[in-house]
Amino acid sequence: MIATLLGGFAASPWTRTALRYGAIALAVLLFLLSLRRSGERAGRLAERLETSEKTNDVQRRMLEAASRRPRDRNELAQRLRDGSF
Repeated sequence: MIATLLGGFAASPWTRTALRYGAIALAVLLFLLSLRRSGERAGRLAERLETSEKTNDVQRRMLEAASRRPRDRNELAQRLRDGSF
């Protein structure tokens, strides 16, 4: 039954042409959808990279500030007296 239907479709030149254009349209549609998904994925990865760069920058500035802090109370008092704090 199915073979006769497919054989009938393949016998008509108009049907073969319509099936060919339909297959081409389906392939283009699937390509565009996959292109969209990969674009969304690339956007999410770029956003994640930007967020991690901001986080790393904040952590680096915190470490730099911690390295310049006074070691003890005497050094703090000395800095306050000198006005270099």
